[in-house]
Amino acid sequence: MAAREPEPRRIAAQNRRARFDYFIEDTLEAGIMLTGTEVKSLRSGKASINEAYAGLNHGELFLFNAHVPEYGQAGRWLQHEVRRPRKLLVHRRELNKLMGAIKQKGVTLVPMSLYFNDRGIAKLQLGVATGKKKVDKRETEKERSWQRDKARLMREKG
Repeated sequence: MAAREPEPRRIAAQNRRARFDYFIEDTLEAGIMLTGTEVKSLRSGKASINEAYAGLNHGELFLFNAHVPEYGQAGRWLQHEVRRPRKLLVHRRELNKLMGAIKQKGVTLVPMSLYFNDRGIAKLQLGVATGKKKVDKRETEKERSWQRDKARLMREKG
């Protein structure tokens, strides 16, 4: 009997602009408290965390402004609020570390991706980030363009 390989994580939502808009200093995996219709809606892959951010509320960590659409097959009375604050689950030590980071000037908690792990549990990857200035964004774009051109030249050469 062969051992079962773990499934790769299924991404439900991704924030592609996070690495373009921020310098990501550290990443952290957090659990997220969801209702049943939210989980089913996330599995369809139509959620958006592009405008979302994480922050403290009464000493606990929450995800604000994440858009999880309503689940179509559920009845009207079972639906969830689309942009409600969702509690994030982290260990106390990690929370204290994050609280210290947030209190520093210019440090933000940016959601990077929302996914289901190999056990089927919804997780959120958070990035401890500082904002980029316009000059930094131009530099990132220039570097990305050069890498693309370099790869194209290498393919053509040989």
